[in-house]
Amino acid sequence: MKKTKKLLLKITGLLVTTALISCQDKADNESRIMERVSLQTESFYGTLEPFASNAVYFLMTDRFVDGDPENNFPNQGGDNPTFQNTLVGPNGQVANVGYMGGDFQGILDNAGYIKDLGFGAIWLTPIVDQPDESFAGGEPIAFGRAFRDGGKTGYHGYWGVNFFKTDEHLPSKNLDFKQLTQQLREKYQIKTVLDIVLNHGSPAYTMKPKQQPKFGQLFDKDGRLIADQQNLDPEKLSDDNPLHRFYNKSNDILQLSDFNQDNPEVLDYFSEAYLYWITQGADAFRIDTIKHMPHSFWKAFSDRIRDKHSEFFMFAESYSFDADFIAEHTLDKNGGISVLDFPGREWMTKVFENKNSDFSELTNYLHLEKGPYKNPYELMTFYDNHDMSRMNADDNGFIDAHNWLFTSRGIPVIYYGSEIAFMAGTSEHAGNRNYLGQENIEKAEKHPVYRALSKVANIRKNAIALQKGLQVNLEFSKNKAAFYRIFEHGGKYQTALVMLNKGDTPVEFNIDKYLSDGQWREAFSNEKIIVKGSLKRVVEAHGISILFFDAANNNQQLIERMRQLMGREREASSRD
Repeated sequence: MKKTKKLLLKITGLLVTTALISCQDKADNESRIMERVSLQTESFYGTLEPFASNAVYFLMTDRFVDGDPENNFPNQGGDNPTFQNTLVGPNGQVANVGYMGGDFQGILDNAGYIKDLGFGAIWLTPIVDQPDESFAGGEPIAFGRAFRDGGKTGYHGYWGVNFFKTDEHLPSKNLDFKQLTQQLREKYQIKTVLDIVLNHGSPAYTMKPKQQPKFGQLFDKDGRLIADQQNLDPEKLSDDNPLHRFYNKSNDILQLSDFNQDNPEVLDYFSEAYLYWITQGADAFRIDTIKHMPHSFWKAFSDRIRDKHSEFFMFAESYSFDADFIAEHTLDKNGGISVLDFPGREWMTKVFENKNSDFSELTNYLHLEKGPYKNPYELMTFYDNHDMSRMNADDNGFIDAHNWLFTSRGIPVIYYGSEIAFMAGTSEHAGNRNYLGQENIEKAEKHPVYRALSKVANIRKNAIALQKGLQVNLEFSKNKAAFYRIFEHGGKYQTALVMLNKGDTPVEFNIDKYLSDGQWREAFSNEKIIVKGSLKRVVEAHGISILFFDAANNNQQLIERMRQLMGREREASSRD
């Protein structure tokens, strides 16, 4: 009897224990399920800015392709000609400060080329009306010289005289700006970024023997003269003369007319003009020389634009390598305008022009955690442009730069011709702005830089993680770089594991940190890879490997790291 009782007690205890264990297991399992559901509702991303989906091809319209010789005006300017004003260097090199024929038709004829290369947006230099002569004042320009405007023309578009009117060198009979943007959008899914200027107009004084037509003048949408510096030094302008009130009484950039930001009519004029160009198809603005006018002016301007177009994307040139300085423009209180990442340009050229450089140097400009920008993922990243020397690298240097630019944080911008290392190393008046032409475009596909750029740019074009994902760095040392880009938001899940090699020999990557288990796929071949704990990958010389994980991440350490990085977003917002 006692044995029976003891046996019953043991059985009862075992059942109770089993029941308790079963309840605990169920609770633990439910807890894990709830935790994962919670994690799946968390968002991890770098930006949600729609424009970040694009890579930008920046072209100087006049120097791209002449698609319509009828708008070249080769005899324009008389004694101060505007067409093909050639500068010759000491060794026979050539540059040019006159019009070379590039136009809207040349852009449209090659929109398929730009699209196939992997770009979703084209940035055009300013399209507004320019003076019809070369400038007969200032110091004469010479090959390789800078900060001189004598003898130059407005081929570049930055000497506006009527900001409502298209310059005659650009449109064709059946192709105005509105028709261009419409066809780019509808036929090629390409957005148009319009370069805009508010700080200055055309050269305004020192002309000899007398003032030239349009120089130093400003016209309204009806073609009526509303401002004229009258070939006077800025300090000689008078408040009593209504034609002088648009201008400041001190010079800023060479002899350019300098618009008075304190005159409400200036803000009214430019707001109306650039709102008009949005109706004609501009999808975004690039703002020239933003640092030359106060934050209060840009806040008022951006408010007027976004009052009509609330999500309109704008970025600016604030020519400075000081991140703290240029970041001020990005804050909402100053207009919420993104900027070209000049500090990034400085570090990229140091790394990709120098074969003995270290990938770790690139981390100096990223500001992935604490930094001055409202959002570093919305900066426009680049390594050269029209106002500085083109990158002085060999083909491998350009390939390495593009592999980095199209996978790291930011919105990549490539200057026309860089896909074939065009005029590498040359400065503004020594070849930087030379004419590209149809012949170079026709043979571009055979160029190794083009082929490598097209591969990585088209991967980015179709990968939300590379466009908008958080960047989580893994390894940056000598010729190797490895990092994640992660986007988990709104039911979309994608992680990109990027491995870069800028060396001359293959290297092996051993990845285990923050690595999620499951099925990954190779970006270029679509090969499926099952990962459990770690992976090894060999990356060829000057090569790239990208693996995608198309699910929510399941590595707890990575999840905690992403939470920390999302905290940066909250800190940046609080600074506004």
